[in-house]
Amino acid sequence: MTHRPTEEPLRAVRPHPVDSWSGPPPEPREVDPAVLSALLRRHGWLRRGGAPGRYGRWTPPGPGPGSGSGSGSGTSLLVPESRAFPDSDDLLGEALLALSRSGSPSAREVLVSLAVPSDEIRWWHDVPAGPAGAAPWAVEDRLRAAARRMLLAAALAARARAGYHGARHRRSAAASLESVLVGSAADGRLTAFVPVAAGRPVAVRLHQALYAAREAIDYQRATGGMDAFDAAVQAGVSHELTEALIALVTGTEGARIAVAWAPAAGVPEGCAPSVDPVEFSPGDLSVLREAGARYLREEPAVPVRITGAVVRLRRSGPRGEGSVRLRVLAGAEIPNVRITLDEEGYRIAGHAHLVGLPVRVQGRLESRGGFRRLTGAHGVVPVQVDDAERDRLMKALQENAGMAAFFEEACGGERGDCGD
Repeated sequence: MTHRPTEEPLRAVRPHPVDSWSGPPPEPREVDPAVLSALLRRHGWLRRGGAPGRYGRWTPPGPGPGSGSGSGSGTSLLVPESRAFPDSDDLLGEALLALSRSGSPSAREVLVSLAVPSDEIRWWHDVPAGPAGAAPWAVEDRLRAAARRMLLAAALAARARAGYHGARHRRSAAASLESVLVGSAADGRLTAFVPVAAGRPVAVRLHQALYAAREAIDYQRATGGMDAFDAAVQAGVSHELTEALIALVTGTEGARIAVAWAPAAGVPEGCAPSVDPVEFSPGDLSVLREAGARYLREEPAVPVRITGAVVRLRRSGPRGEGSVRLRVLAGAEIPNVRITLDEEGYRIAGHAHLVGLPVRVQGRLESRGGFRRLTGAHGVVPVQVDDAERDRLMKALQENAGMAAFFEEACGGERGDCGD
């Protein structure tokens, strides 16, 4: 029998603002001409002359003006090289306005990076041509899903180094990605803009982890040993990252990932200013799978002391041990945990739940199941909380119809078994 008095509400999923940046162009006084030129060059724009020392003329990727086709047709920008000349603000204003009106995807990407200084992470994958009529969106969805998993793996590694994170830190890691802008996955290419102010540790960790993973794979191929993957954990490589790489590469002829630093913020300490993309191929999949399984198998259990609110109680009869689910309040970076308690511990947990108090319990957080189960649980005690928190817990408790009946039934109908 099951008693489930309080369920956590489902968190609203915040849609990624894909291609949704449509704000006005930045003010010319807020734009560094050198940063704008660097971004244009990064996104494939070409400098085609201009007055040396004063301004450059830039055209977008594609055939040049006068060709009558391509994204470069009829578009050019005059960008000053510095603010040393009186007309620099006028030129910048005209260039920014032209970018905002351009239909070129690269123009939008330049504006995004100007509006919010961001490190850019790019993914490419080479997918074999499918049969006529095959839906390209399915391929694009796979690329987006793999990229999302990779960003989450980097965000987890930015919080703690572990071969397997499981449920630990997942909520805070996912929250740290809410400000990331993700473009459309077109032509096997996807770009994410990671704001420097909030997300640079994620970009740095991903940059370092990708190179460490590449080196560990090469080492395994040369020596047959997996030792390099143990050391790579400190760079951010994990089971979650290997799974993301597997998802990215599977079904393709190869994939590449590159991190480009925001020109306005400079290069982070310990990172190269300009690096080539890191490449992975289908031949790497077997090593990645072996490494992922190794991380999953060898991540040790963690001794913890958890404080949590009882949200579920279950046992098969009126006596003996039972299963308890806690919503974790402190002691571990996971949202929920399952515990098997002896008869006395179960009675204490049930009584604490009835009076609206959380409990504290010690044990070992097991990696099996994603660090969602506590084994060897002992020392179950109710925890006193202030009146406001107690009222909140009790209100959540009372909102579940039939709570008391469920609990008494789960306890075998004997009030004394549940505690007075």
